[in-house]
Amino acid sequence: MKSIYDKVIEFRDQRNWKQYHNEKDLAISISLEANELLENFQWRSSEEAVKDSKQNMKEEMADILIYLVQLADKLDVDLEEEVYKKLEKNAIKYPVNQE
Repeated sequence: MKSIYDKVIEFRDQRNWKQYHNEKDLAISISLEANELLENFQWRSSEEAVKDSKQNMKEEMADILIYLVQLADKLDVDLEEEVYKKLEKNAIKYPVNQE
């Protein structure tokens, strides 16, 4: 995760874009990119969408992650740590069925 984070921030900083990236606009961008990902599935089955649009899906997922990393940077959030915390919380909320 650290190498992705570093590469995204380096890319942003080389272009001096940080000044344009506020929390609201980054959150909006995440949502917009997620909707672009979702658009690949509109009017198709999952199988058709993946077959026809997998490359585009990969690019949209990358866009989402790029914006998410930038938002985490702006909010001083350690995404890796938060993912682990959330997984622990979800494990309690949704325990493995012990049948």
